[in-house]
Amino acid sequence: MRWINYDSKLALLLVLLLSVSTRIKASSEDGEFNQCEHIVKKWASSSLDSEINEDKHILRDLLYFLHVPRTGGRTYYYCFLKRLYANSSECPRSYDRLRLDPRIKASSEDGEFNQCEHIVKKWASSSLDSEINEDKHILRDLLYFLHVPRTGGRTYYYCFLKRLYANSSECPRSYDRLRLDPRKPDCRLLVTHDDYSVMSKLPREKTSVVTILRDPIDRVFSTYEFSVEVAARFLVHPNLTSALRMTGRLRAKTRGGVSTLDIWPWKYLVPWMREDLFSRREARRRKGWPSIYGDDPYDMEDVVMPLHKYINDPIAQEIVHNGATYQIAGLTNNSYLAESHEVRHCIQKYQPLGEYVLDVAKKRLDNMLYVGLTENHRESATMFANVVGAQAISKFAGSNSRKGLVANSIPGQSSLIPDIDPDSNYHLSNSTYPKPGKFSSTDTVEATNEDMTTRKLMEGYETCISSLRSTQSQRRANSLKNIRPANFTKEARRRISKVLFQEITSLNYLDVELYKYAQGIFANQQQYAMPTKVGEKMTRSRQW
Repeated sequence: MRWINYDSKLALLLVLLLSVSTRIKASSEDGEFNQCEHIVKKWASSSLDSEINEDKHILRDLLYFLHVPRTGGRTYYYCFLKRLYANSSECPRSYDRLRLDPRIKASSEDGEFNQCEHIVKKWASSSLDSEINEDKHILRDLLYFLHVPRTGGRTYYYCFLKRLYANSSECPRSYDRLRLDPRKPDCRLLVTHDDYSVMSKLPREKTSVVTILRDPIDRVFSTYEFSVEVAARFLVHPNLTSALRMTGRLRAKTRGGVSTLDIWPWKYLVPWMREDLFSRREARRRKGWPSIYGDDPYDMEDVVMPLHKYINDPIAQEIVHNGATYQIAGLTNNSYLAESHEVRHCIQKYQPLGEYVLDVAKKRLDNMLYVGLTENHRESATMFANVVGAQAISKFAGSNSRKGLVANSIPGQSSLIPDIDPDSNYHLSNSTYPKPGKFSSTDTVEATNEDMTTRKLMEGYETCISSLRSTQSQRRANSLKNIRPANFTKEARRRISKVLFQEITSLNYLDVELYKYAQGIFANQQQYAMPTKVGEKMTRSRQW
């Protein structure tokens, strides 16, 4: 009974304490509520007082799109607003660019725009003035193949140009051999990813320029896929440190050799993707692997950088988007021009200034000996054989310089195909852009009209491209095994959202316009470059 009485007294005491506490709390909460009510009412009153009651149906000078997350606002941004407003019209750091910076005034923007406009106009004027207006339809002493990445230019190099020009005719360090070495005065062939600014190192009056363009959207996809494909080859190593050490040792042993990491733009894109792939693989390993949701290889974040993040990264903005226009204009980050960075920066900041770059790029396309289109593969190849091939055959057939055609090489043999090792033990010594295999003794044989014709050139091309594609396909398949289940296919590309396609189109507005212009040039070329009869020389007096 004593314990019961004690417990009862304790319970009574607790009830009294709780009652007092409740009264104190209620009193305290009433005070807090009143304080909060005052704060909210004050805010609401000032907010309503600050509203402007003018006609809301009139679009004012500044449009503020209040984007509530996950409402589809990005669709409106890319599919409406990016088409209605120039990049230069956007407030600094607006939308997905952190927070608004109110310190930049309109007057400052106007001043910067005027300065940029002056810089770009000055560059454009000097660029157009330096163009040579001689007959563009004649193959001159030096052929400069301006290879825009991911357009199929390497096929032309191995399956056309390697049959038309001897190794000894190539300019030192051309194509994938870093940058041009102009010390060899009598070279006849320059095939390179260097942009048009390399013309400052060449004898303009003796140089013919050719190039191939590709649909800009497809080229962005291809650049993304190839960057990942090459980077994925390093995943045979346990970690990034191991891969870098092995790479360093192999490159030290093969001095003078060339790797993908030496070549623009891959020397920037591949290391970026390589580091990203290792980082994602390590993150999955720490979590105990699995995860991976969905089957879209372009949005498989556990394995590879999603495409939508890739295209919005500053590296892609600098190198990938509008890459063809900048390359033909001579304004890439690999340019020989000192002012290229400043001009490119101004164009990227103020979209309307891109028109000046387009004018220069279009003028240069007009002055080229040949402009091909990746999408019109067969017609482009035939045209190349009849425009460039026929003139080269004619030009070298009458020469005694021993720098003419590789006439007797058997198309499709290993001598025409890069020595690519697709095995899992792939290292940089077996570069994605390896040195081409040596040609036979025909490298020093002087061709005659009987040795080579445009028909034989095209027949050799067909055999060569078949072998080359087979090798490249196998290499790609082996590489993508390292990032399974991600696998880039045409079917997967067709499933990409329209919004993402629109975003890529918007980001590549210059390339889109230049490609349309190139299509017009291509159509005109077709009218005047029909296949010639076997052995028939190109008529130099032909007017296009």
